[in-house]
Amino acid sequence: MKKRGMLLDELVDKLGQALPPGAASLKADFDKNAKATIQSALGKMDLVTREEFDIQVALLERTREKLDRLEKLLEEQTDAR
Repeated sequence: MKKRGMLLDELVDKLGQALPPGAASLKADFDKNAKATIQSALGKMDLVTREEFDIQVALLERTREKLDRLEKLLEEQTDAR
Protein backbone atom coordinates (compact mmCIF):
# COMPACT_ATOMS: atom_id res chain seq x y z
CA MET A 1 0.00 0.00 0.00
CA LYS A 2 1.26 3.44 -0.87
CA LYS A 3 2.11 5.93 1.82
CA ARG A 4 0.06 9.13 2.07
CA GLY A 5 2.97 11.28 0.84
CA MET A 6 3.41 9.12 -2.24
CA LEU A 7 -0.32 9.26 -2.99
CA LEU A 8 -0.30 13.02 -2.56
CA ASP A 9 2.70 13.42 -4.86
CA GLU A 10 1.03 11.21 -7.46
CA LEU A 11 -2.20 13.21 -7.26
CA VAL A 12 -0.39 16.53 -7.61
CA ASP A 13 1.60 15.15 -10.55
CA LYS A 14 -1.56 14.01 -12.33
CA LEU A 15 -3.19 17.39 -11.74
CA GLY A 16 -0.05 19.07 -13.07
CA GLN A 17 -0.18 16.94 -16.20
CA ALA A 18 -3.68 18.26 -16.83
CA LEU A 19 -2.35 21.82 -17.13
CA PRO A 20 -2.42 23.23 -20.66
CA PRO A 21 0.93 23.09 -22.51
CA GLY A 22 1.40 26.87 -22.27
CA ALA A 23 1.28 26.66 -18.48
CA ALA A 24 4.29 24.33 -18.21
CA SER A 25 6.38 27.16 -16.80
CA LEU A 26 3.91 27.42 -13.90
CA LYS A 27 4.09 23.71 -13.07
CA ALA A 28 6.57 24.05 -10.19
CA ASP A 29 4.44 26.73 -8.50
CA PHE A 30 1.30 24.72 -9.18
CA ASP A 31 2.82 21.56 -7.70
CA LYS A 32 3.91 23.37 -4.52
CA ASN A 33 0.60 25.20 -4.05
CA ALA A 34 -1.57 22.20 -4.95
CA LYS A 35 0.29 19.97 -2.49
CA ALA A 36 -0.07 22.54 0.31
CA THR A 37 -3.76 23.04 -0.45
CA ILE A 38 -4.51 19.32 -0.52
CA GLN A 39 -2.53 18.71 2.70
CA SER A 40 -4.45 21.50 4.40
CA ALA A 41 -7.81 20.13 3.24
CA LEU A 42 -6.92 16.61 4.37
CA GLY A 43 -5.73 17.95 7.72
CA LYS A 44 -9.14 19.52 8.34
CA MET A 45 -10.98 16.26 7.67
CA ASP A 46 -11.80 13.85 10.45
CA LEU A 47 -9.91 10.90 8.95
CA VAL A 48 -8.40 7.80 10.52
CA THR A 49 -5.62 5.61 9.26
CA ARG A 50 -6.36 2.16 7.85
CA GLU A 51 -4.61 0.67 10.89
CA GLU A 52 -6.89 2.58 13.30
CA PHE A 53 -9.93 1.53 11.28
CA ASP A 54 -8.90 -2.14 11.32
CA ILE A 55 -8.35 -2.01 15.09
CA GLN A 56 -11.84 -0.62 15.60
CA VAL A 57 -13.36 -3.26 13.30
CA ALA A 58 -11.65 -6.02 15.30
CA LEU A 59 -12.83 -4.49 18.57
CA LEU A 60 -16.38 -4.25 17.26
CA GLU A 61 -16.28 -7.90 16.13
CA ARG A 62 -15.12 -9.03 19.58
CA THR A 63 -17.81 -6.90 21.22
CA ARG A 64 -20.47 -8.37 18.92
CA GLU A 65 -19.32 -11.92 19.75
CA LYS A 66 -19.44 -11.18 23.48
CA LEU A 67 -22.90 -9.63 23.16
CA ASP A 68 -24.14 -12.68 21.23
CA ARG A 69 -22.80 -15.00 23.94
CA LEU A 70 -24.42 -12.94 26.70
CA GLU A 71 -27.75 -12.83 24.85
CA LYS A 72 -27.65 -16.60 24.39
CA LEU A 73 -26.81 -17.12 28.06
CA LEU A 74 -29.64 -14.83 29.12
CA GLU A 75 -32.06 -16.64 26.82
CA GLU A 76 -30.99 -20.01 28.24
CA GLN A 77 -31.47 -18.78 31.82
CA THR A 78 -34.88 -17.34 30.95
CA ASP A 79 -35.96 -20.61 29.30
CA ALA A 80 -34.78 -22.62 32.34
CA ARG A 81 -37.21 -20.80 34.65
